[in-house]
Amino acid sequence: MRGELRLLRLPNLAVSFVGTVVGGLVAAALGVGISATLWVLLVLAGLSTSLVTAGGNVLNDVLDLEVDRTNHPDRPLVTGAVSVERARGLAVALFLSGLIVVLPVIAMEPLVGAIFAAAVLALYVYEFHLKARGFVGNLVVAFLTAMVFLYGGAAAGDATLLLPFAGMAFLATLSREVIKDMEDVQGDIGRTTLPMTYGLPFSGRVAQASVFAGIVLSVVPLAWFVSATTVVGIIYVVLVGAADAVFGVSVWFLPDRLHYEQTMSKVAMTVALVAFLVVAFR
Repeated sequence: MRGELRLLRLPNLAVSFVGTVVGGLVAAALGVGISATLWVLLVLAGLSTSLVTAGGNVLNDVLDLEVDRTNHPDRPLVTGAVSVERARGLAVALFLSGLIVVLPVIAMEPLVGAIFAAAVLALYVYEFHLKARGFVGNLVVAFLTAMVFLYGGAAAGDATLLLPFAGMAFLATLSREVIKDMEDVQGDIGRTTLPMTYGLPFSGRVAQASVFAGIVLSVVPLAWFVSATTVVGIIYVVLVGAADAVFGVSVWFLPDRLHYEQTMSKVAMTVALVAFLVVAFR
């Protein structure tokens, strides 16, 4: 099963699960002291997000097999550790499981169903039609990341307050996706990515502009529903300030040190997620 587990990309699934639950906790504004019923709804929504994310990861490897022979020669499908047929079956099972586990949540919060349908449709369109179109595909991946927080908020009955966090996630992911395309520019086959079309310097500026916009957006909760004079507000300012600083580092050296920049983007996203969680205790 080691090959199958590598296809799933477990760290990504954990982030998807936690992001969904954090979104619900922020919407509930009760910290972790929410009802047992709401905990069940958030856990089911988180599992659904993780399962769909896993399905998307497997599908991505199936469709990127030829590209991965150059860019990621250690991937399970490239090495033959997992057959393409088995991977396809696994992807279908994961998508169906993601729908089944969230049905009780949809019954209570119909908006969750609408977000689920929009996310799966966007994932399908991305994998089969937009991935090769570069920047448009980057936008779809960023949209899917943003939906994780709205999904959790909807499961808790209010996705509105998650809009600034979803916006920050969108912009941070967009920057990281552009950096990933910059890192893979030598091995991309049949894709019109931003770096392949406009070069590394221009792509670096796009990633930097996206991060800058995300930093600006990080102050919106303070102007909307988080008071900077409270303990929660102060902790949020400290944590989101740290995340913003690391995000700045994640694009500072572009178009050089691409792997380092991508790693710093992951660190910044983790710190930002903790900052979002703090808001649940407001």
